[in-house]
Amino acid sequence: MPESKALSMLGLARRAGKLSMGHDMAVQSVVKRRAKCVIITADASQRLEGEFDVLIKKHSICVPIIRIKPTMEEIHFNLGYRAGIMTVDDENFYTRINTLLQQEDMIYGS
Repeated sequence: MPESKALSMLGLARRAGKLSMGHDMAVQSVVKRRAKCVIITADASQRLEGEFDVLIKKHSICVPIIRIKPTMEEIHFNLGYRAGIMTVDDENFYTRINTLLQQEDMIYGS
């Protein structure tokens, strides 16, 4: 995969402490209402996406779930942490990451 500004921005968010990576950290972020969006990799299971959809509805939270084209391995290579799900916990990072993901056509269904 060529150099991606979206993945670089995710790395910046991680270094700033505004990215919750992995299942347990993402659940905690959603429940505590810190999550601005949930990002799920291409090779993560549909069950995982369904679980977070139910969790978001259960807590009456308006948080978008974004399924991206990069895989867990690509996330691991770019961010240094292997995870199939993560949350962005800052509004400014979310806005920029979402814009870059759309520009680079990395979102399924966009």
